[in-house]
Amino acid sequence: MTQRLHLVFGGELIDPTRTAFKDVDDIHIVGIFPDYASAYNAWKSEAQRTVDNAHMRYFIAHLHRLRDEEVPASSTAEMDS
Repeated sequence: MTQRLHLVFGGELIDPTRTAFKDVDDIHIVGIFPDYASAYNAWKSEAQRTVDNAHMRYFIAHLHRLRDEEVPASSTAEMDS
C-alpha cells in the first residue's frame, strides 16, 4: 500500500497576500502525517492557534506528490552514486 505523506508547516509571511516567509529560519515544522485527514487536523489546530496574527499562515504539502516511486529517479535524486 502506498503511503500518502503530508507535511504541515507555517510561519510569518512578509505580506499576508503572498506566500513568502519573513524568516525561513523561523518556519515552524508541525510534522509529517500519514494521511490528509490527520494533516488537516494538525493544520487546523495551528491555524486556529495563530488566528490573531494575520501574517501567520500554515500549509499542507502533499509529499507523496513530490516523488512517484514508479518513475525512475534522475541522477540528482539518487544519493548512492
